Amino acid sequence: MAAAKKAVLGPLVGAVDQGTSSTRFLVFNSKTAELLSHHQVEIKQEFPREGWVEQDPKEILHSVYECVEKTCEKLGQLNIDISNIKAIGVSNQRETTVVWDKLTGEPLYNAVAAPVSPGPSVPVAVVPSGSSVPAARTSSVWLDLRTQSTVESLSKKIPGNNNFVKSKTGLPISTYFSAVKLRWILDNVRKVQKAVEENRALFGTIDSWLIWSLTGGVNGGVHCTDVTNASRTMLFNIHSLEWDKELCEFFGIPMEILPNVRSSSEIYGLMCLGDQSAALVGQMCFQDGQAKNTYGTGCFLLCNTGRKCVFSEHGLLTTVAYKLGRDKPVFYALEGSVAIAGAVTRWLKDNLGIIKTSEEIEKLAKEVGTSYGCYFVPAFSGLYAPYWDPSARGIICGLTQFTNKCHIAFAALEAVCFQTREILDAMNRDCGIPLSHLQVDGGMTCNKILMQLQADILYIPVVKPSMPETTALGAAMAAGAAEGVGVWSLEPEDLSAVTMERFEPQINAEESEIRYSTWKKAVMKSMGWVTTQSPESGKNKSITICPKFLTF
Repeated sequence: MAAAKKAVLGPLVGAVDQGTSSTRFLVFNSKTAELLSHHQVEIKQEFPREGWVEQDPKEILHSVYECVEKTCEKLGQLNIDISNIKAIGVSNQRETTVVWDKLTGEPLYNAVAAPVSPGPSVPVAVVPSGSSVPAARTSSVWLDLRTQSTVESLSKKIPGNNNFVKSKTGLPISTYFSAVKLRWILDNVRKVQKAVEENRALFGTIDSWLIWSLTGGVNGGVHCTDVTNASRTMLFNIHSLEWDKELCEFFGIPMEILPNVRSSSEIYGLMCLGDQSAALVGQMCFQDGQAKNTYGTGCFLLCNTGRKCVFSEHGLLTTVAYKLGRDKPVFYALEGSVAIAGAVTRWLKDNLGIIKTSEEIEKLAKEVGTSYGCYFVPAFSGLYAPYWDPSARGIICGLTQFTNKCHIAFAALEAVCFQTREILDAMNRDCGIPLSHLQVDGGMTCNKILMQLQADILYIPVVKPSMPETTALGAAMAAGAAEGVGVWSLEPEDLSAVTMERFEPQINAEESEIRYSTWKKAVMKSMGWVTTQSPESGKNKSITICPKFLTF
């Protein structure tokens, strides 16, 4: 009987959530925000040289098809008619960069194409999402460090009294963003150079690649992105909401390869919303001053600053939060980005082998309940906000003969929380009004030890929704609310109430400050470890052992 009742559910909205380590497809009831079914596929990362991180866009596309197909099969088993899916939103990793051939649909950089069968035919209104596109075998992933020398060369060209890049984009010149990755590809990949010369090349972030492929590819695929993803390229003027000619000339990027920029909620046949902006919508942070922190591969804290474009004086990024309709106003946000959060768990599993599954880290940390003075700074890709130091590298310090894998596991979780504290402090200084609590989401929030540590280290309550898939929910909401779809209302009175779990601080403020100040000492030790030549030379550095701390 239950299945028969579910069969009449609708309208439904799907969401593709394409992240650094996995792809998921989720289907929600637009009236209740209930998650009905989903499927997940892990994505490989490749590390061909030190500091280089690559992925296979063909594998990413195939994973999307597989997730859609498997989810629809599960809906069928629940007797839910997939024709009730009225829109599909897309949320994805940002900044990851690829270039592909618009005539063949093939990658132009280390491509290995594989035949892909499309999933079930369903009506789609795709909401853009994301960061770095192409159909190449290898894309330049956001964590990649190969462009550091390019960054330094470009930085020298900016007048000290006129940082027009930051004033137009809200971003510092960094290996993090797409423009320098694209510049590196143009400088080093002859296939891409030739395709640009022959007007065959298309550039995009993952949202653009997925949208172009899913809307027809070589047979009329839509080459577009949304304002949130465009704002992460360093080529987009966040004031005029257009690709900026001066920026494109500065980075040497031909404007004809760039995707068309749309709002974050409209029908193209396909469209998208950057993953962290999607989480901001999914957490329903529609008011000025509301903030959320997403714990994924990295950690991303966004604070809605309304229609006001606020520039940080404390190392944060100014970015586009969302634009929920072609004729709707744009909203901005301050963002703090941490490179390594969930990725530290994967490192402990894959590189050190001290855990077999990601879930085991909570068990190890619980066994000891303390790091016993051990501090872990996981600066594997340098330090992002608020330091922006690409020369930093990871360290574990405060080691004694008593230190064991449980203490290191605990220190790894603490590191995620300390990094969030640094960003929250910077955000409070920029905004002038300290946050009274922090809304959180993402896969790591299932770890109760982590959530309690976060409340203790911030010394404010941490609030977690019972349904943690807020990034996918935000993409679904934006898709369902698009003009021409209209199955999801974003009016405050129509939004479903969300059950929350609350974590209160359980230590005193003095202890919290002592632990945080010790962490800051460890951060200082991590800085200045490498020269700019090492990531691009491909040479392996040996482990350096210094008194009281170990560097990787």
